[in-house]
Amino acid sequence: MGPNRDVEESGSAPRGGGLTTGEVARRLGVAPTTVRTWDRRYGLGPTAHTGGRHRRWTDADVARLERMCALTATGLPPAEAAQLALDAVMPDAPAPREGTAPPPAPAARRRSRAGSGLRLGDVRQECRGVARAALRLDAAALDELLRTAMEEYGLVTAWTEVIVPTLQAVGRKWENSGERYVEVEHFLSWHVSGALRRHAPPVAADRPGATTVLACVPAENHTLPLEVLAAALAERGLPVRMFGGALPVESLVAAVRRTGPAAVGLWAQSRTTASRPLAQHVAAMEWGVRGARRKPVVLTLGPGWAGQTVQGLPRPSGLAEAVTAVESVALR
Repeated sequence: MGPNRDVEESGSAPRGGGLTTGEVARRLGVAPTTVRTWDRRYGLGPTAHTGGRHRRWTDADVARLERMCALTATGLPPAEAAQLALDAVMPDAPAPREGTAPPPAPAARRRSRAGSGLRLGDVRQECRGVARAALRLDAAALDELLRTAMEEYGLVTAWTEVIVPTLQAVGRKWENSGERYVEVEHFLSWHVSGALRRHAPPVAADRPGATTVLACVPAENHTLPLEVLAAALAERGLPVRMFGGALPVESLVAAVRRTGPAAVGLWAQSRTTASRPLAQHVAAMEWGVRGARRKPVVLTLGPGWAGQTVQGLPRPSGLAEAVTAVESVALR
């Protein structure tokens, strides 16, 4: 670690204009360590320095790094992508000598025009950074970007406006590419799960009548949406018991009886796993002393419950609505 790191990432541009390494990293959606590695290993560093210590990145420097990001996102090896980025003719570079034809585009560069990147549409800039890191399988950059999004926007906004659009784009890419990009979806989901655990505070202690039980219905293994709901409730100091994927019916019933929860969230990703009789059965369970028995409020969560609406049971449409629904019953 060099002595100039604090200077580079202080967040303020050095005198004379230009961007610091930290600012460039945020603009590109990569970790500062990635920018420094590309500088050291491939010569993609800034063309100007100030006072021998400050590193100043010009628009042309950033453009080269943006090209590096775009090429590596297509699967091109970093060394080859760096050479193409360095060879690219920039707006302020001298024009080729008269009579000299520009070199033909390599095959990998032509393939990159086929749209192998993710189609994100009109989303926050952070989505593009997360998507690039996921496509590159860059664990360090992805963890840093997820952490920054959660800290800057809060968990609900980071999930709704940064993580979900990226996950959906990866899913579309997978569906349209046969069996390709499965590793990207698994990689992204795993790192989101880890980021949620690191971001959420410790689980709150049980309070009578305030606990929420979260579980996937039997045969359902998509746990990530429940993980983010558990983290959001923990942020608000609400006790949560998370049981994860494909909880058998007998185990779900036992968990509800043992915890006496205020709310039970049942996640179903697919209509084939959503079960109206199961939701009704859990909603009818009672506990407590005779004359003052209570029942849980059952939340039917996830797209699998579309067309499986259970009368009298709330079906929140998103994370924010689910958090509000739990708070309304757990804080009574």
